[in-house]
Amino acid sequence: MAARAVFLDRDGVLNRVSVVDGVPRPPQTFEQFAILPGVEEACTTLRREGFKLIVVTNQPDVARGRQSLEMVERFNRELRDRLALDDLLMCLHDDHHGCDCRKPRPGMLLAAAGAHDIELASSIMVGDRDKDIEAGRAAGCATVFVDGGYGQRPQPPANLTVASLLEAVPWIVSQGRPEK
Repeated sequence: MAARAVFLDRDGVLNRVSVVDGVPRPPQTFEQFAILPGVEEACTTLRREGFKLIVVTNQPDVARGRQSLEMVERFNRELRDRLALDDLLMCLHDDHHGCDCRKPRPGMLLAAAGAHDIELASSIMVGDRDKDIEAGRAAGCATVFVDGGYGQRPQPPANLTVASLLEAVPWIVSQGRPEK
Protein backbone atom coordinates (compact mmCIF):
# COMPACT_ATOMS: atom_id res chain seq x y z
CA MET A 1 0.00 0.00 0.00
CA ALA A 2 1.33 3.42 -0.94
CA ALA A 3 2.27 5.82 1.84
CA ARG A 4 0.79 9.21 2.66
CA ALA A 5 3.12 12.16 3.07
CA VAL A 6 3.13 15.69 4.30
CA PHE A 7 5.48 17.67 2.08
CA LEU A 8 6.86 20.61 4.03
CA ASP A 9 8.46 23.78 2.77
CA ARG A 10 11.38 24.72 5.00
CA ASP A 11 11.72 28.46 5.50
CA GLY A 12 8.58 30.01 6.99
CA VAL A 13 6.92 26.65 7.72
CA LEU A 14 9.53 24.86 9.82
CA ASN A 15 11.95 27.65 10.73
CA ARG A 16 11.83 31.40 11.21
CA VAL A 17 12.41 33.81 8.37
CA SER A 18 13.11 37.51 8.38
CA VAL A 19 10.87 39.64 6.19
CA VAL A 20 12.63 42.29 4.12
CA ASP A 21 10.43 44.59 2.02
CA GLY A 22 7.58 42.07 2.27
CA VAL A 23 9.75 39.16 1.09
CA PRO A 24 10.60 36.31 3.48
CA ARG A 25 14.33 35.57 3.65
CA PRO A 26 15.94 32.43 5.08
CA PRO A 27 18.35 32.70 8.01
CA GLN A 28 21.89 33.65 7.08
CA THR A 29 23.72 32.32 10.15
CA PHE A 30 23.20 29.36 12.44
CA GLU A 31 22.55 31.81 15.28
CA GLN A 32 19.54 33.12 13.31
CA PHE A 33 18.21 29.61 12.65
CA ALA A 34 15.25 28.75 14.90
CA ILE A 35 12.56 26.10 14.52
CA LEU A 36 9.14 27.72 14.83
CA PRO A 37 6.98 27.12 17.91
CA GLY A 38 4.79 24.03 17.62
CA VAL A 39 6.69 22.49 14.70
CA GLU A 40 8.22 19.63 16.70
CA GLU A 41 4.82 18.78 18.21
CA ALA A 42 3.15 18.97 14.79
CA CYS A 43 5.72 16.63 13.22
CA THR A 44 5.47 14.15 16.09
CA THR A 45 1.68 14.02 15.70
CA LEU A 46 1.79 13.68 11.91
CA ARG A 47 4.34 10.86 12.14
CA ARG A 48 2.22 9.09 14.78
CA GLU A 49 -0.76 9.36 12.40
CA GLY A 50 1.22 7.51 9.73
CA PHE A 51 2.40 10.33 7.47
CA LYS A 52 5.89 10.43 5.99
CA LEU A 53 7.51 13.84 6.54
CA ILE A 54 9.40 15.17 3.55
CA VAL A 55 10.89 18.64 3.23
CA VAL A 56 10.94 20.15 -0.27
CA THR A 57 12.78 23.45 -0.32
CA ASN A 58 14.02 25.95 -2.89
CA GLN A 59 17.40 27.36 -1.84
CA PRO A 60 18.34 29.74 -4.68
CA ASP A 61 20.58 31.86 -2.42
CA VAL A 62 23.32 29.27 -3.02
CA ALA A 63 23.16 29.85 -6.80
CA ARG A 64 22.92 33.61 -6.19
CA GLY A 65 26.07 33.56 -4.05
CA ARG A 66 24.20 34.86 -0.96
CA GLN A 67 24.57 31.67 1.08
CA SER A 68 27.03 28.80 1.28
CA LEU A 69 25.95 25.25 0.60
CA GLU A 70 27.66 24.28 3.88
CA MET A 71 25.40 26.60 5.90
CA VAL A 72 22.24 25.40 4.14
CA GLU A 73 23.27 21.81 4.83
CA ARG A 74 23.89 22.69 8.49
CA PHE A 75 20.33 24.06 8.77
CA ASN A 76 19.03 20.90 7.08
CA ARG A 77 20.97 18.62 9.47
CA GLU A 78 19.41 20.42 12.43
CA LEU A 79 15.93 19.86 11.00
CA ARG A 80 16.65 16.19 10.27
CA ASP A 81 17.96 15.66 13.80
CA ARG A 82 15.12 17.41 15.60
CA LEU A 83 12.12 16.49 13.42
CA ALA A 84 12.88 12.87 12.38
CA LEU A 85 12.24 13.64 8.72
CA ASP A 86 11.92 10.84 6.18
CA ASP A 87 13.68 12.89 3.53
CA LEU A 88 14.75 16.40 2.60
CA LEU A 89 14.96 17.44 -1.03
CA MET A 90 16.48 20.73 -2.03
CA CYS A 91 16.64 22.71 -5.27
CA LEU A 92 19.72 24.91 -5.46
CA HIS A 93 18.77 26.46 -8.81
CA ASP A 94 17.55 29.98 -9.54
CA ASP A 95 14.48 30.85 -11.63
CA HIS A 96 16.45 31.30 -14.88
CA HIS A 97 17.82 27.73 -14.73
CA GLY A 98 14.43 26.32 -15.78
CA CYS A 99 14.89 23.09 -13.83
CA ASP A 100 12.06 20.68 -13.02
CA CYS A 101 12.86 20.59 -9.30
CA ARG A 102 12.34 24.29 -8.48
CA LYS A 103 8.89 25.01 -7.11
CA PRO A 104 6.33 25.87 -8.52
CA ARG A 105 7.24 22.84 -10.63
CA PRO A 106 6.45 19.57 -8.87
CA GLY A 107 9.77 17.79 -9.53
CA MET A 108 10.84 17.39 -5.90
CA LEU A 109 7.42 16.04 -4.87
CA LEU A 110 7.37 13.61 -7.80
CA ALA A 111 10.92 12.42 -7.02
CA ALA A 112 10.04 11.86 -3.36
CA ALA A 113 6.85 10.02 -4.32
CA GLY A 114 8.85 7.64 -6.49
CA ALA A 115 11.57 7.10 -3.91
CA HIS A 116 9.19 6.52 -0.99
CA ASP A 117 6.17 4.89 -2.70
CA ILE A 118 3.92 7.85 -1.85
CA GLU A 119 0.38 8.24 -3.09
CA LEU A 120 0.27 11.92 -4.05
CA ALA A 121 -3.54 12.12 -4.07
CA SER A 122 -3.51 11.18 -0.35
CA SER A 123 -0.72 13.60 0.50
CA ILE A 124 -0.56 17.27 1.47
CA MET A 125 1.84 20.08 0.56
CA VAL A 126 2.35 22.72 3.27
CA GLY A 127 3.99 26.00 2.29
CA ASP A 128 4.11 29.72 2.91
CA ARG A 129 4.46 30.94 -0.67
CA ASP A 130 2.34 30.67 -3.80
CA LYS A 131 5.09 28.55 -5.43
CA ASP A 132 4.63 25.89 -2.73
CA ILE A 133 0.88 25.73 -3.29
CA GLU A 134 1.29 25.60 -7.08
CA ALA A 135 3.80 22.72 -6.76
CA GLY A 136 1.45 20.80 -4.49
CA ARG A 137 -1.46 21.26 -6.89
CA ALA A 138 0.68 20.27 -9.88
CA ALA A 139 1.65 17.05 -8.07
CA GLY A 140 -1.99 16.26 -7.25
CA CYS A 141 -1.76 16.94 -3.51
CA ALA A 142 -4.10 18.81 -1.19
CA THR A 143 -2.51 22.08 -0.07
CA VAL A 144 -2.11 24.09 3.13
CA PHE A 145 -0.98 27.71 3.08
CA VAL A 146 0.82 28.94 6.20
CA ASP A 147 0.15 32.67 6.18
CA GLY A 148 3.33 34.26 7.47
CA GLY A 149 1.91 37.75 7.13
CA TYR A 150 3.95 38.65 4.03
CA GLY A 151 0.87 39.97 2.27
CA GLN A 152 0.91 37.13 -0.26
CA ARG A 153 -2.00 34.80 -0.93
CA PRO A 154 -1.89 31.99 -3.49
CA GLN A 155 -4.45 32.14 -6.29
CA PRO A 156 -6.47 30.05 -6.46
CA PRO A 157 -6.35 29.62 -2.68
CA ALA A 158 -5.01 26.54 -0.91
CA ASN A 159 -7.41 23.96 0.53
CA LEU A 160 -6.67 25.41 3.98
CA THR A 161 -5.04 28.62 5.24
CA VAL A 162 -3.55 28.68 8.75
CA ALA A 163 -1.11 30.69 10.84
CA SER A 164 1.18 27.73 11.66
CA LEU A 165 1.93 24.12 10.87
CA LEU A 166 0.56 23.09 14.27
CA GLU A 167 -2.77 24.76 13.48
CA ALA A 168 -3.02 22.65 10.29
CA VAL A 169 -2.48 19.28 11.98
CA PRO A 170 -6.13 18.44 12.83
CA TRP A 171 -7.22 19.14 9.24
CA ILE A 172 -4.28 17.20 7.77
CA VAL A 173 -5.03 14.21 9.99
CA SER A 174 -8.72 14.35 9.05
CA GLN A 175 -7.75 14.23 5.35
CA GLY A 176 -5.84 11.01 5.92
CA ARG A 177 -8.73 9.15 7.53
CA PRO A 178 -11.13 7.12 5.44
CA GLU A 179 -14.66 8.53 5.11
CA LYS A 180 -17.23 6.84 7.32
